[in-house]
Amino acid sequence: MSKIRVQDIDLTLINLDGKDYISLTEMVASNPEGSKIIERWMNTKNTVDFLGAWENFYNPNFNSPEFRGIRENVGSGGYFLSIKKWIDSTNAIGLTAKAGRYGGTFANVDIALEFASYVSPVFKLLLITEFKKFKETESETLRWDVRRYISKVNYKIQTDAVKSVLIPLRNLPKQNEGVVYAEEADLLYDAMFGYISSEWRKKKPRFGK
Repeated sequence: MSKIRVQDIDLTLINLDGKDYISLTEMVASNPEGSKIIERWMNTKNTVDFLGAWENFYNPNFNSPEFRGIRENVGSGGYFLSIKKWIDSTNAIGLTAKAGRYGGTFANVDIALEFASYVSPVFKLLLITEFKKFKETESETLRWDVRRYISKVNYKIQTDAVKSVLIPLRNLPKQNEGVVYAEEADLLYDAMFGYISSEWRKKKPRFGK
Protein backbone atom coordinates (compact mmCIF):
# COMPACT_ATOMS: atom_id res chain seq x y z
CA MET A 1 0.00 0.00 0.00
CA SER A 2 1.31 3.44 -0.98
CA LYS A 3 0.09 7.03 -1.00
CA ILE A 4 0.18 9.89 -3.48
CA ARG A 5 -1.05 13.42 -2.81
CA VAL A 6 -3.20 15.34 -5.31
CA GLN A 7 -4.70 18.76 -4.47
CA ASP A 8 -4.18 18.14 -0.75
CA ILE A 9 -5.93 14.76 -1.00
CA ASP A 10 -4.04 11.63 0.06
CA LEU A 11 -4.90 8.79 -2.31
CA THR A 12 -4.19 5.17 -1.42
CA LEU A 13 -2.62 2.91 -4.04
CA ILE A 14 -2.78 -0.86 -3.76
CA ASN A 15 -1.31 -3.56 -5.97
CA LEU A 16 -3.51 -6.43 -7.13
CA ASP A 17 -1.96 -9.15 -9.30
CA GLY A 18 0.81 -6.79 -10.32
CA LYS A 19 -1.53 -3.94 -11.31
CA ASP A 20 -1.94 -0.56 -9.61
CA TYR A 21 -5.34 0.40 -8.19
CA ILE A 22 -6.26 3.86 -6.86
CA SER A 23 -8.96 4.71 -4.33
CA LEU A 24 -11.97 6.37 -5.95
CA THR A 25 -13.56 6.79 -2.52
CA GLU A 26 -10.73 9.04 -1.36
CA MET A 27 -10.93 11.13 -4.54
CA VAL A 28 -14.38 12.32 -3.53
CA ALA A 29 -14.15 12.02 0.27
CA SER A 30 -13.88 15.79 0.77
CA ASN A 31 -16.85 16.48 -1.50
CA PRO A 32 -20.21 16.82 0.34
CA GLU A 33 -21.78 14.37 -2.14
CA GLY A 34 -19.03 11.81 -1.62
CA SER A 35 -19.94 8.34 -2.87
CA LYS A 36 -22.94 9.69 -4.78
CA ILE A 37 -20.47 10.99 -7.37
CA ILE A 38 -19.20 7.44 -7.91
CA GLU A 39 -22.79 6.18 -8.19
CA ARG A 40 -23.70 8.79 -10.82
CA TRP A 41 -20.53 8.03 -12.77
CA MET A 42 -21.31 4.30 -12.73
CA ASN A 43 -24.82 4.87 -14.05
CA THR A 44 -23.92 6.46 -17.37
CA LYS A 45 -23.60 4.65 -20.70
CA ASN A 46 -20.20 6.23 -21.35
CA THR A 47 -18.83 4.74 -18.12
CA VAL A 48 -20.31 1.29 -18.74
CA ASP A 49 -18.99 1.33 -22.31
CA PHE A 50 -15.52 2.20 -21.07
CA LEU A 51 -15.60 -0.41 -18.30
CA GLY A 52 -16.84 -3.03 -20.75
CA ALA A 53 -14.10 -2.21 -23.25
CA TRP A 54 -11.45 -2.39 -20.51
CA GLU A 55 -12.71 -5.74 -19.19
CA ASN A 56 -12.94 -7.22 -22.69
CA PHE A 57 -9.33 -6.22 -23.26
CA TYR A 58 -7.81 -7.35 -19.95
CA ASN A 59 -10.19 -9.89 -18.41
CA PRO A 60 -10.55 -13.30 -20.10
CA ASN A 61 -13.33 -14.23 -17.66
CA PHE A 62 -15.46 -11.17 -18.33
CA ASN A 63 -19.16 -12.04 -18.63
CA SER A 64 -20.04 -10.30 -21.90
CA PRO A 65 -23.73 -11.41 -22.04
CA GLU A 66 -24.35 -9.87 -18.60
CA PHE A 67 -22.52 -6.74 -19.73
CA ARG A 68 -24.81 -6.37 -22.73
CA GLY A 69 -27.85 -6.62 -20.45
CA ILE A 70 -26.45 -3.95 -18.14
CA ARG A 71 -25.62 -1.69 -21.07
CA GLU A 72 -29.19 -1.89 -22.37
CA ASN A 73 -30.64 -0.85 -19.02
CA VAL A 74 -28.13 1.63 -17.57
CA GLY A 75 -29.30 5.22 -17.67
CA SER A 76 -32.97 4.30 -17.83
CA GLY A 77 -35.38 5.34 -15.09
CA GLY A 78 -35.48 3.05 -12.09
CA TYR A 79 -32.30 1.12 -13.00
CA PHE A 80 -29.40 1.44 -10.57
CA LEU A 81 -25.95 -0.07 -11.13
CA SER A 82 -23.80 -0.42 -8.03
CA ILE A 83 -20.12 -1.33 -7.93
CA LYS A 84 -21.03 -4.65 -6.28
CA LYS A 85 -23.64 -5.48 -8.92
CA TRP A 86 -21.18 -4.68 -11.70
CA ILE A 87 -18.48 -6.91 -10.20
CA ASP A 88 -20.80 -9.79 -9.28
CA SER A 89 -22.69 -9.80 -12.59
CA THR A 90 -19.78 -9.49 -15.00
CA ASN A 91 -16.81 -10.96 -13.05
CA ALA A 92 -15.15 -7.57 -13.47
CA ILE A 93 -11.59 -7.08 -12.21
CA GLY A 94 -11.07 -3.39 -13.03
CA LEU A 95 -13.02 -2.26 -9.97
CA THR A 96 -12.87 -3.69 -6.48
CA ALA A 97 -14.47 -2.87 -3.15
CA LYS A 98 -12.48 -3.33 0.05
CA ALA A 99 -13.80 -3.33 3.59
CA GLY A 100 -12.03 -2.18 6.73
CA ARG A 101 -9.98 0.80 7.79
CA TYR A 102 -8.45 1.40 4.36
CA GLY A 103 -11.51 0.21 2.48
CA GLY A 104 -13.61 1.76 -0.24
CA THR A 105 -13.86 1.52 -4.00
CA PHE A 106 -10.58 1.02 -5.85
CA ALA A 107 -10.08 1.12 -9.61
CA ASN A 108 -7.30 0.03 -11.91
CA VAL A 109 -5.26 3.12 -12.77
CA ASP A 110 -6.73 3.25 -16.31
CA ILE A 111 -10.24 3.35 -14.89
CA ALA A 112 -9.24 5.67 -12.04
CA LEU A 113 -8.02 8.23 -14.60
CA GLU A 114 -11.32 7.92 -16.46
CA PHE A 115 -13.15 8.63 -13.20
CA ALA A 116 -10.79 11.55 -12.51
CA SER A 117 -11.94 13.10 -15.82
CA TYR A 118 -15.50 12.93 -14.50
CA VAL A 119 -14.44 14.63 -11.26
CA SER A 120 -12.32 17.38 -12.86
CA PRO A 121 -9.97 17.62 -15.88
CA VAL A 122 -7.50 19.57 -13.73
CA PHE A 123 -7.62 16.87 -11.05
CA LYS A 124 -6.95 14.24 -13.72
CA LEU A 125 -3.86 16.08 -15.03
CA LEU A 126 -2.48 16.46 -11.51
CA LEU A 127 -3.19 12.80 -10.78
CA ILE A 128 -1.30 11.76 -13.93
CA THR A 129 1.67 13.92 -12.85
CA GLU A 130 1.79 12.52 -9.32
CA PHE A 131 1.31 8.93 -10.47
CA LYS A 132 4.22 9.29 -12.91
CA LYS A 133 6.43 10.60 -10.08
CA PHE A 134 5.37 7.65 -7.93
CA LYS A 135 6.25 5.12 -10.66
CA GLU A 136 9.63 6.77 -11.30
CA THR A 137 10.47 6.57 -7.59
CA GLU A 138 9.24 2.97 -7.46
CA SER A 139 11.42 2.07 -10.44
CA GLU A 140 14.48 3.70 -8.92
CA THR A 141 13.88 1.86 -5.65
CA LEU A 142 13.55 -1.48 -7.48
CA ARG A 143 16.81 -0.91 -9.36
CA TRP A 144 18.49 -0.03 -6.08
CA ASP A 145 17.19 -3.18 -4.36
CA VAL A 146 18.32 -5.44 -7.23
CA ARG A 147 21.79 -3.91 -7.34
CA ARG A 148 22.10 -4.00 -3.58
CA TYR A 149 21.21 -7.71 -3.61
CA ILE A 150 23.76 -8.46 -6.33
CA SER A 151 26.49 -6.56 -4.49
CA LYS A 152 25.59 -8.34 -1.25
CA VAL A 153 25.77 -11.77 -2.91
CA ASN A 154 29.19 -10.99 -4.35
CA TYR A 155 30.59 -9.27 -1.28
CA LYS A 156 31.74 -12.51 0.41
CA ILE A 157 33.58 -13.55 -2.77
CA GLN A 158 35.26 -10.17 -2.85
CA THR A 159 36.33 -10.13 0.79
CA ASP A 160 37.69 -13.66 0.51
CA ALA A 161 39.74 -12.57 -2.52
CA VAL A 162 41.08 -9.54 -0.62
CA LYS A 163 42.05 -11.74 2.32
CA SER A 164 43.71 -14.50 0.30
CA VAL A 165 45.27 -12.52 -2.56
CA LEU A 166 45.53 -8.74 -2.19
CA ILE A 167 46.61 -8.47 1.43
CA PRO A 168 49.47 -11.00 1.01
CA LEU A 169 50.55 -9.23 -2.21
CA ARG A 170 50.65 -5.80 -0.60
CA ASN A 171 52.27 -7.06 2.60
CA LEU A 172 50.57 -4.42 4.75
CA PRO A 173 50.74 -4.14 8.54
CA LYS A 174 47.77 -5.75 10.29
CA GLN A 175 46.32 -2.37 11.32
CA ASN A 176 46.20 -1.20 7.67
CA GLU A 177 44.45 -4.22 6.18
CA GLY A 178 41.07 -2.52 6.51
CA VAL A 179 42.16 0.04 3.89
CA VAL A 180 42.33 -2.70 1.24
CA TYR A 181 38.84 -3.92 2.08
CA ALA A 182 37.48 -0.35 1.87
CA GLU A 183 39.18 0.29 -1.48
CA GLU A 184 37.80 -2.91 -2.98
CA ALA A 185 34.32 -2.23 -1.56
CA ASP A 186 34.33 1.17 -3.26
CA LEU A 187 35.38 -0.49 -6.50
CA LEU A 188 32.32 -2.76 -6.24
CA TYR A 189 30.02 0.17 -5.40
CA ASP A 190 31.38 2.15 -8.35
CA ALA A 191 30.79 -0.77 -10.72
CA MET A 192 27.25 -1.46 -9.46
CA PHE A 193 25.92 2.01 -8.72
CA GLY A 194 28.26 4.51 -10.40
CA TYR A 195 29.27 5.94 -7.01
CA ILE A 196 31.68 5.08 -4.27
CA SER A 197 30.04 4.76 -0.85
CA SER A 198 30.73 8.32 0.37
CA GLU A 199 29.44 9.82 -2.90
CA TRP A 200 26.34 7.62 -2.77
CA ARG A 201 25.45 8.73 0.76
CA LYS A 202 25.89 12.37 -0.26
CA LYS A 203 23.88 12.18 -3.50
CA LYS A 204 21.24 9.69 -2.30
CA PRO A 205 20.69 10.45 1.41
CA ARG A 206 17.35 8.59 1.54
CA PHE A 207 18.85 5.37 0.13
CA GLY A 208 22.08 5.94 2.04
CA LYS A 209 20.19 5.50 5.29
